Amino acid sequence: MAEGGAQGGEAEDRTEAATPRRLEKAREDGQVAVSRELAGFGALGGGVLGLMVALPPAGAEMLRGLRAVLERAHEIPPMVAAVELGRLGMLAALPAAVLAGAGALVATLLQTRGLVSAKGLTPQVSRINPLAALKRLFGPEGAIEFLRTLVKLGLVGAALWWALGDPAALAGLLYQPPAVLLAAGGRAAIDLALAALAAFAAIAALDWLWVRWRHLHKLRMSRQDLKEESRESEGDPQIKGRLRQLRQQRARGRMMAAVPRAAVVVTNPTHFAVALAYEQGSSAAPRIVAKGADAVAARIRALADENRVPIVSNPPLARALFRLDLDAEIPAEHYQAVAEIIAYVWRLGGRGPTA
Repeated sequence: MAEGGAQGGEAEDRTEAATPRRLEKAREDGQVAVSRELAGFGALGGGVLGLMVALPPAGAEMLRGLRAVLERAHEIPPMVAAVELGRLGMLAALPAAVLAGAGALVATLLQTRGLVSAKGLTPQVSRINPLAALKRLFGPEGAIEFLRTLVKLGLVGAALWWALGDPAALAGLLYQPPAVLLAAGGRAAIDLALAALAAFAAIAALDWLWVRWRHLHKLRMSRQDLKEESRESEGDPQIKGRLRQLRQQRARGRMMAAVPRAAVVVTNPTHFAVALAYEQGSSAAPRIVAKGADAVAARIRALADENRVPIVSNPPLARALFRLDLDAEIPAEHYQAVAEIIAYVWRLGGRGPTA
């Protein structure tokens, strides 16, 4: 069963389904939905398969060994005979035991998706506390476990009753020759095994659904849990705002550092300012290296003035260029207007800023 303890709020407050992050964290802590009945079904299936594969040759070997022991019973010491019969029995049971263990292991690993964790083996006081044990035994968990046991007994009993068939027919087999009795016994054993497997398969499926639901139910979250998880995963809003402000300040510093190297600054003339860089022969088109509005625009104009970068007033072009992204080349529709401005600046021959 999953051991998904309640976390983060009272049970009545945990009304929200567990988030993927909560489920993954519980998995890291070794809390996964594991059905013991499904593991038992895997063990039973592996054991039956082992018996079906190994019993015919092992049974024949046991019969030969038993015959040899009985024929030489007066010669073989009792202890030697017992050891030999025990060895033959172990040879018959070993494949079934190995496949039963493998079946249980595979069924468990399929449920945990390959998770192997030792955290569930950590001693917990609640598991050895007598009061907690009595509470589980006589509380709701004990009642549910009792009902589950009744359902299992009912399903298995019904399956075995169906497999046994008519009691009168079974009694009639007692008067048949040994060969017929042996064949009928083999068929009955196969029917019983298949019926038991079908019953345990149904029990395992129902138990897995119950265990899965219970696991998700225990991991439910309150609205406060969701808020805390969101804060942990996305970061504190105040810290995020401060980091965003720092990034903007650094980006603005880099932008202002590019103004002295600009070819021209196009203004609104007071509300917008866009600095353009262009190197003849190395640039396909002028590129926006700085832009700003109001106070930022005033700072761009001041830097341009300090570094003798020409300033040209063209309100329509300044508004159009301000809408473009920083470091973007100007689009083709503005080539003509910008080319005229840059040509005008070049004609000035570096005689200082122009308003």
